[in-house]
Amino acid sequence: LVVPPPPRFSCLSLQEKSLTCNSDVNGGIDEYNRLHSSNEADERNSQYKSLVNSYYDLATLFYEWGWGQSFHFAYRHPHEDFAESIRRHEHYLASKLGLSATAGKLKVLDVGCGIGGPMRNICKFTGADVTGLTLNQYQVDRGNELCMADPQLGTDRCRSVQGDFMEMPFDDSTYDAAYAIEATCHAPDRVGVYSEIYRVLKPGSIFACYEWCMTDAYDAKDDDHRRIKKQIEEGDGLPDICHTSVCVNAMKEAGFDILDARDMADDDYGAAHGGKPWMLPLMPSWNPFTQRFQFNWLGYRLTNAFIYMLELLWLAPKGTVKTQRMLQQGAFGLADGGLSKTFTPMYLMVGRVPLVKKERRIEEEKKE
Repeated sequence: LVVPPPPRFSCLSLQEKSLTCNSDVNGGIDEYNRLHSSNEADERNSQYKSLVNSYYDLATLFYEWGWGQSFHFAYRHPHEDFAESIRRHEHYLASKLGLSATAGKLKVLDVGCGIGGPMRNICKFTGADVTGLTLNQYQVDRGNELCMADPQLGTDRCRSVQGDFMEMPFDDSTYDAAYAIEATCHAPDRVGVYSEIYRVLKPGSIFACYEWCMTDAYDAKDDDHRRIKKQIEEGDGLPDICHTSVCVNAMKEAGFDILDARDMADDDYGAAHGGKPWMLPLMPSWNPFTQRFQFNWLGYRLTNAFIYMLELLWLAPKGTVKTQRMLQQGAFGLADGGLSKTFTPMYLMVGRVPLVKKERRIEEEKKE
């Protein structure tokens, strides 16, 4: 989450014309903040489409400038740079999908694909045909633009489509595998989203994901723990954050046979030999030449003053300062969640659809 150079803020002004959440950035961030004004998650769950669209309309450009095309975390092994760690994290998840040597004939679904960084990397890594699904139309357009710009890919081998992962626009048993990277945490109902993934997968197919969860270290009675959880929810467009056990049980209820479930934040990444934890990019630093400078008290104030000046000069649309503050609050919560081990962005779950697929229809169970 780095402050981009001034000329690039013109892109935010252009993006403002294609917002799906509101007519302008300021209106979008005000509505987003309103949804998060309550400590109760009920309205956010019921309005999750508006919440997620608002968030990604506002945050996508900031993410791409400061983080890259893959909107997720990864720890770093010794001598591994940031980009290498991101690709390795994606390839590891792809290795769990059980794709055969004839993967070029297989269809894989990326659930909550963002602008498609993981989708493009996994397409190249496996050779499979990959479709990415995202709720946000701006991300669909940007993702397909990046696919077309890649000479190895184009939209023949991978593409983004717009849709709600709670009601996917795909027929039953369409895909040979599916994965989600830090995406299904946006769902208002874990059983619901996992059931939709189950529905579109063929019998015997595997779904693997990295899920955002509160861990066993989280204490709902602890004020600081609740502050961490709330900051992450507000800064990252989440209706609510579930405990790890809730997610595992939800996958079982959806019909999956669980093959693996563990917190990869507990892996040995060589910390004693120079390895870096996943939250390091969000931890404060006094080096003014790193993006981590903005997370100390001085950098925080300078960053917001700089963007406020750009707003006054009409180089950035009104509401950009509010958006940056929202993202920074999320970063503070994520860093503290990682340090306290109360939160993980990489709870690995791998489930298989039984060969004799059990048909499950959520809507039939919701009888009036």
